Amino acid sequence: MNAPTTTPADNGNPGGNGGGGWFTPRNEPMPAEASPAPTGSARHGSPDARLIQRTMTEIEPIADKVTSYFYALLFVRHPELRSLFPAAMDTQRDRLLRALLIAAEHIDNRDVLVTYLQGLGRGHRKYGTRPEHYPAVGECLLGSLSHYAASVWDAETEAAWVRTYTTISQIMIDAAAADELRAPAWWHAEIVSHDLRTPEIAVFTVRPDQPYPFLAGQYTSVETPWWPRVWRHYSFASAPRSDGLLSFHVKAVPAGWVSNALVHRARPGDVIRLGPPTGTMTVDHTTESGLLCLGGGTGIAPIKALVEDVAEHGDRRSVEVFYGARTGHDLYDIDTMLRLQQSHPWLAVRPIIDQQAHLQLPDAVREYGPWNEYDAYLSGPPGMIRNGVDALRDVGIPSSRIRHDSVDELVMAGN
Repeated sequence: MNAPTTTPADNGNPGGNGGGGWFTPRNEPMPAEASPAPTGSARHGSPDARLIQRTMTEIEPIADKVTSYFYALLFVRHPELRSLFPAAMDTQRDRLLRALLIAAEHIDNRDVLVTYLQGLGRGHRKYGTRPEHYPAVGECLLGSLSHYAASVWDAETEAAWVRTYTTISQIMIDAAAADELRAPAWWHAEIVSHDLRTPEIAVFTVRPDQPYPFLAGQYTSVETPWWPRVWRHYSFASAPRSDGLLSFHVKAVPAGWVSNALVHRARPGDVIRLGPPTGTMTVDHTTESGLLCLGGGTGIAPIKALVEDVAEHGDRRSVEVFYGARTGHDLYDIDTMLRLQQSHPWLAVRPIIDQQAHLQLPDAVREYGPWNEYDAYLSGPPGMIRNGVDALRDVGIPSSRIRHDSVDELVMAGN
């Protein structure tokens, strides 16, 4: 099941490493609406949820050992599955525990769990995951947990994990089977333009080999020919276009395998692979609420797509964009945003430069408003999103009107 790791995240929103494998949540973030703690936490939830939480509490201090043991079991007992994973497994390190924590936290929140797992099931088609692989994963998962949580492991706990894993795997299998009837496991896409905006940021456009349906504000996973079976998530930088082309903004980060390849090695004519679109940070066109958008760094990419989406639907509602950066040099797409502002009187774009204003992007939002008639959208580094969610709640925007496709830490923090 699959998303962050020990290597720095490749940067393009939502940021996060995502090699092949199982249980990797940053690659498939929990929907933003999952961020609030579900009604009745695991501590006070169903018997299964309490037993799962007890297990997780026991193994949390030794997460690395549990993860290593799990993969050792999997590859020794089922060597045929090794080819589904990247050659270098160091990008896999802590994803298992993170995904299990998410599943444990939301085991009693069926609606959120189903949405999350359906996305995982669809996304895992690109790895070559088949229904017959799930029992092997479950066997090794239980083997790892029983080994390292021996002091709390008993027949009742094992039964709870079996029921939970059976539910998890079946939702994923069913979602993958349904998706197989209507979409390929991946798309090949040729790079048709590549613009190096700064020494570390590239804006590039690709042409998929077949129609690629998506919504503005969503993201996809990308695999390059230089790092087979290593996938990273990047947001679409425009609304759907009549010519079918897709654009992305990527920042190269230290040790970011895919981001560095896309920024420094990719050229027009190269072919990459795209996974299915996913993400919940989309515009609800049935309402007339304004849009309050916070974009930090390359997080401006999906914000730009949202603005284009509003324009194409002919909406006249107010859209306020706060574009944050550390320096003026980092506002690599400000000209595009200002051109959009000139074309649409309902759009306001406010650049917020940390070093000049001496305040963070979320703090700047507090100085404007009121925002009680707005839906909020956030995209950028994890810290910015965490602080942004707090700031938006402080000014009275309820959680139900705050949208982001963020990393799993937000979910685990119970924000």
